Amino acid sequence: MNNPVIQLLVLAAIAVFLILRLRNTLGTREGFEKPPLVDEDARKRRRTDFEVIEGGPDHDVTDNVPENSPLGHTLATMKRVDNSFLVGEFLGGAKGAYEMILMAFEKGDLSGVTPFISEEVYEAFQTVIDDREAKKLIIEATFLGVSDLSLRDVIFDEDTNEAEITVRFAGELTYLVRDNAGDIIEGSATEVKRQFDLWTFARVMNSGDPNWRLVATDG
Repeated sequence: MNNPVIQLLVLAAIAVFLILRLRNTLGTREGFEKPPLVDEDARKRRRTDFEVIEGGPDHDVTDNVPENSPLGHTLATMKRVDNSFLVGEFLGGAKGAYEMILMAFEKGDLSGVTPFISEEVYEAFQTVIDDREAKKLIIEATFLGVSDLSLRDVIFDEDTNEAEITVRFAGELTYLVRDNAGDIIEGSATEVKRQFDLWTFARVMNSGDPNWRLVATDG
């Protein structure tokens, strides 16, 4: 045989070898083949596990109020109406608002917090501030933190989507009052004052405004 014929035979032999190797490795499919058998028990177990997770308690709610309580059901309804609402996130924001609004009140300047308080709360706070100024009293307060807070009441009107949440705060601060001469007439610069407040925040759920407003206070 001449060289070209020999080269063709060699290449053909290599091709046959590669085809046989691929066939052994990948297998062949002829006609219609049934899909792989599924372990029905395993599939049901996976589905059951998924359904338990999907239908389980909402920890965002149950971490803050008793499970299956009226408060819990109301919060769940609010979350269905507004899926951006998170109880834990609200309480974190309420904690920050408590410090901001309380210190604005103690310092006698509400200008920075007017978007976050109702007109009624503004008027009540401003009346106290005006009375202090009329008596020439000076307030010195330093906020130390919130030692405890808890959700106490929830009201939701499904017709108007108006919600109110009442939170109890245990705030700690140093607080003293000086008269016009600078003498301390109340409080102490070193003694920690612990005060308890019930504040109610309101908002229309699923509205364009994400801010809650302080609408009522009760010490």
